[in-house]
Amino acid sequence: MWIFEGREIKTISDMPNEDVYGFIYEVTHTPTNKKYIGKKVIKYHRKLPPLKGTKKKRLVEKESNWISYYGSNDVIKNLLKEKKHSEFKREILIFAYSKIELTYLETKYQFIREVLEKDNYLNINILGKFYKGRI
Repeated sequence: MWIFEGREIKTISDMPNEDVYGFIYEVTHTPTNKKYIGKKVIKYHRKLPPLKGTKKKRLVEKESNWISYYGSNDVIKNLLKEKKHSEFKREILIFAYSKIELTYLETKYQFIREVLEKDNYLNINILGKFYKGRI
């Protein structure tokens, strides 16, 4: 379950509005207080080939796996393989309304919270350009 400003977010309809593109999240492993900040897209848009007899490509919208998502970090993934889902707290920090805004906000929160400088964060890089231990 995701938490945003003290309330549960279980479906897209629980979000501020239908224009939400994605969100910035913080996942905390409660026994160790290790945290991870990342971003997650809510819906994907895919172009499919045209139907037989037509020329225009089709645009299909599909909901992502955001409900069951915990993060892309290897430490988190390994703990989840051990069925330790209950040891995690998942919090939505802010919603974004475009791809550019989503990337900007993720970077902003990672720098503000000093994820590369503090030992309690599992993030190892920001944008693939700034790495833990090189700063």
